[in-house]
Amino acid sequence: MADMEKRADSGNANDVVGPYKPSLVLKEQSQKENTSRSFLDKFALPEWTVRGKLLEGRMLNNSIGIIASCGFLMFGYDQGVLSALLTLDDFQKNLPLMTPRDQANPICWLDKDATIPNPDMCTGDANTQAAGVAIYQIGCFLGAVLVFFYGESWGRKSSTFWGSLIMIIGTIMQASCFEYGLFVAGRVVGGVGNGMSECARPHKRGFLIMLSGALISGGIMIAYWIDYGFYFLEGSVRWRFPIAFQSFFTLIVMWGLMYLPESPRWLAMHGRMDEAAAVTARLLGRPIDHADTQQELQSIVDGIAAQGAQGQFRNKELLTGGPSQNLRRTLIGVAAQFGQQICGINLITYYATFLFENSLGFSAEMSRLLAAANGTEYFLASLVALPLIEKTGRRTLMLFGAFGMMASMAILAGTVSTGTTLPNGAPRLNTTYGVTATVFLFVFNTFFAIGWLGMTWLYPAEITNLRIRIQANALSTCSNWLSNFLIVMITPPAFAKLGYRTYIMFAVFNAAIIPMVWLFFPEPKGRSLEELDVVFASAYADKVSPVQRAKEMRHIEGRELETELEKYFGAQNTTDHA
Repeated sequence: MADMEKRADSGNANDVVGPYKPSLVLKEQSQKENTSRSFLDKFALPEWTVRGKLLEGRMLNNSIGIIASCGFLMFGYDQGVLSALLTLDDFQKNLPLMTPRDQANPICWLDKDATIPNPDMCTGDANTQAAGVAIYQIGCFLGAVLVFFYGESWGRKSSTFWGSLIMIIGTIMQASCFEYGLFVAGRVVGGVGNGMSECARPHKRGFLIMLSGALISGGIMIAYWIDYGFYFLEGSVRWRFPIAFQSFFTLIVMWGLMYLPESPRWLAMHGRMDEAAAVTARLLGRPIDHADTQQELQSIVDGIAAQGAQGQFRNKELLTGGPSQNLRRTLIGVAAQFGQQICGINLITYYATFLFENSLGFSAEMSRLLAAANGTEYFLASLVALPLIEKTGRRTLMLFGAFGMMASMAILAGTVSTGTTLPNGAPRLNTTYGVTATVFLFVFNTFFAIGWLGMTWLYPAEITNLRIRIQANALSTCSNWLSNFLIVMITPPAFAKLGYRTYIMFAVFNAAIIPMVWLFFPEPKGRSLEELDVVFASAYADKVSPVQRAKEMRHIEGRELETELEKYFGAQNTTDHA
């Protein structure tokens, strides 16, 4: 990093004297940082140059956008890649524990009449199959926990890079395995790496966070089409290459990170103000002493000072009520992430081909083609949400999405319930019902993409104040991983035991989401973070619902907003809610 400051602008960053005023909090952090720099430097990554110069201005910002986009594509690809592999015969032959014994599956039997079991094939059941898929989410959860405790010390750049490396190791384990145990271990290792390296959602509200969700669905689409293309080959390459290909995105992320600086906020948090100033200048494409650079740097300093004004954060602050309503706001974020998973989206994302083949009765080839088309429509639908997020509002889109998903699942249950079973155990639907069920699998994805895909990453960040945001969002993310694991784990056993009633179960879940959003989720559209603090504080003081207060409270700003904040939080605590 030292070379970076020397090249960033005409002067040496170490000689910078700007109008920004480092706070006492930052000075104390700087003193503590000096004792641990030698340890952190062991994990620090160099920053590469292009033609002898560090990236800056538009080139730097575009590079950050491209690398972040590859990270989101990677995240989506990981979710979708196994969808078409679970029912692939070469995959089932190499990993028999991932395959339940099925009367309609010829590789499970030694005779055409399916009366003599093949002892070497189809040795698993719905639970071992589900565990092999879902265990990835536990790895992601563990990786996220590691970053929660150590990420602030490592820095975003280092944690993303080393997490990506761990992810590649997990991918190699999965793509090269011949046994269930190594495959599952690779899923865990890959999940840990993903949990560590997953690109953080942008801090800007609205459009950018929804765009990250669209890119995730784009990664799912790519996975489905690659699975479909490799279906027509022969041998284990049909499943090994699609799994290995996820490293393509990971390698781009790792390579691109070498050209990027560390976050200026992280540098400032660790007392490295000169480096933070240099990076801020490069991001803005301005000299270090330019007014824009100094203003941006001062906002970073003020934000960090506000977070640390009351001393070191204590986890019990998440449980406080009172004017801050920290517990309520944390639980709303957790509930939003839980709702995103319990609605049943990963019933489709992870098992799309399985559903088309084993629930709706399509052929192996047609099931993969429909899954790929479904993924494409999912991606296109996610783009529809981008212009709607600021025009329509969060609550409206979430309610719209939940109602549509509930109706879709109910119609799926009704159509699939009419199906019959052929003598060989394969499902069969009347053509009209089969087409209807297929359409509503697409419709379900559309409602989810518009109302819930990116929304639950945006909403928790909007309703929490700066003091608890990192910890509260970490809890909501943990809720996402664990509920993701729950849904992916129960899906195969549910279809094995309940059949079409599984769709009824998810219709009920979505029906329950509607009153949850209606009663407890206030609308943050068009409001600053400080206004939302007033919404919760005044609702608590007047003993009314924050939802109702958000509806009736007019927009406030400037001195009026400061007065309201002082009224509920006191002058000395106001900065914590800025």
